[in-house]
Amino acid sequence: MWKLLATISKNLITAIPVMMIAGFLYGYVHPAGAAWLKVLIIPFTFLMVYPMMVTLKLKKVIEGGDGKAQLLTQLINFGIVPFIAYALGRLFFPGQPFAALGLLLAALLPTSGMTISWTGFAKGNLEAAVKMTVVGLILGSLATPFYVQWLMGAHVPVNVGATFRQIVVIVFLPMLAGYLTQTFLIKKYGPKGFQEQWAPRFPALSTLGVLGIVFIAIALKSQDIACRPDMLVSILVPLLVLYGINYLLSTLVGKLFLPRGDAIALVYGTVMRNLSIALALAINVFGKTCSDAALVIALAYIIQVQSAAWYVKLTDRIFGKPAGV
Repeated sequence: MWKLLATISKNLITAIPVMMIAGFLYGYVHPAGAAWLKVLIIPFTFLMVYPMMVTLKLKKVIEGGDGKAQLLTQLINFGIVPFIAYALGRLFFPGQPFAALGLLLAALLPTSGMTISWTGFAKGNLEAAVKMTVVGLILGSLATPFYVQWLMGAHVPVNVGATFRQIVVIVFLPMLAGYLTQTFLIKKYGPKGFQEQWAPRFPALSTLGVLGIVFIAIALKSQDIACRPDMLVSILVPLLVLYGINYLLSTLVGKLFLPRGDAIALVYGTVMRNLSIALALAINVFGKTCSDAALVIALAYIIQVQSAAWYVKLTDRIFGKPAGV
């Protein structure tokens, strides 16, 4: 089973479209039956978020040495990207506030396990990437209710208190459970045993949760997609623009201000978004009225994974080869 899950995780760019097609067909053929899928949202949300918390290295936050990269990363994540997403949402989704909200949610929750993985593939600074992931996740979780209220409060009903409660359930409780699980496994098997035997298994479980949520989100939206297939194109265009601007901005900042390893970590610490938590928030906070937002975030997975793979191939051309190669 672990080998199968690991294979699926390595082929996310294929697995997500397959689950989107399967979800569409299920929801289209059995529109009434798609409704019962809602009871699976909470279990799949937990399966999606908790495993990624088990491998999170919270203690890395207090380590120093790359302050400039960390500061620039969070400035981009919270001072620039959310406002670009908001402007694109107003431009491309003038009559679809929940689609605009989906774009904003994707922009407000930076970094994920992908930040660390792709920084490693590109031979960037892994320690900096780990720290960016932890800081970005905590800051994004705390700031999201305020940004959403501030930027989208006039267009969609936003209950800041309810959003915070959901964030506690979706982010901070799994974070606590993940930390306790990590502590138990390290104590029982040792740091090496945890790192080699257990840590690689949890991201695969998270992938299973992501695929389940993507299936549900598309199944619930299938009738609308069947009536308006052009909707997918209208969503993909602003997503491509958002990711394109983010890559360009991060690359320029990295080239101008940081050494190679830190610059690569900054790129993946700003462009990779925590779409799993954004998707969980969209579905659990805003419910069925937010299916447009869930569809935007589900499609963002395709662009995020594919663009990260392409960027790895360009890394040496942009930042030069790593020292000693």
